[in-house]
Amino acid sequence: MRDIKEKLDRLNASPLKRMGQHFLRDDDVARRQVESADIKPHETVLEVGPGLGVLTEKLVERAGLTIAVEKDDALVEYLRNSYGDTAALRIIHGDVLDTDLPRFHKIVSNIPFNISSPLTFKLLEHPFELGVLMYQKEYAQRMLAVPGDKGYSRLSVMVSVKARVELLFNVSRRCFFPPPAVDASVVRITPREPPFKINHPYLFAEVTRELFNYRRKKIKNSLETGFGIRIKEKVPFGDRRVEELTPEEISSLVDHLVEYDML
Repeated sequence: MRDIKEKLDRLNASPLKRMGQHFLRDDDVARRQVESADIKPHETVLEVGPGLGVLTEKLVERAGLTIAVEKDDALVEYLRNSYGDTAALRIIHGDVLDTDLPRFHKIVSNIPFNISSPLTFKLLEHPFELGVLMYQKEYAQRMLAVPGDKGYSRLSVMVSVKARVELLFNVSRRCFFPPPAVDASVVRITPREPPFKINHPYLFAEVTRELFNYRRKKIKNSLETGFGIRIKEKVPFGDRRVEELTPEEISSLVDHLVEYDML
């Protein structure tokens, strides 16, 4: 921890809460993350929020090209002074949510917890082979949740139709400076085609959102409340709650609503 604080002091910088900055100080955790990505020498790897470079230095050793996106001015200066823009490392100074992502094979990152959702969904719209990402533990649990689990949510559904997610290992909050309020988890994300046919992707996303907005209501009541409509006909799963439905069942529900012109 002292080494991180000394580096920040030399930069006249401190962790910024508004950016969700918590610097990983456990080198073994970083090593495990990089090893879990099985990076090949010809591959391009994206890193979001490299900070002081605990992952960056290991990625540069393995990848053909590492692309590091960093928003913080002081940290960009530190990275450039420490590593430079070389044939093996490209540093992009900017907000990843506003950046057009370049092509990459894999992503390995300790992403700021406060952009977990927008970044995850942005990544899943971008073609890549594999990701090893660190999230807040509770967020990772929601990504992994299945119907009936306490954490089953819109996030669980929307991620499951775009990727396979595996829990790799948990990380104690004590491994960071400053320590966050919660522990973290590292997951492996492998993009894939939906495991079932989604005939109406936009409506699938909209219906899923509204159903989980009213997760304690029965399906029929959730639809009526969420979309401000009156459903007179019987709908599939109408007496169940969304936390009981599989993503495929939600898709079947959407097909029915479209077929009978209810939306």
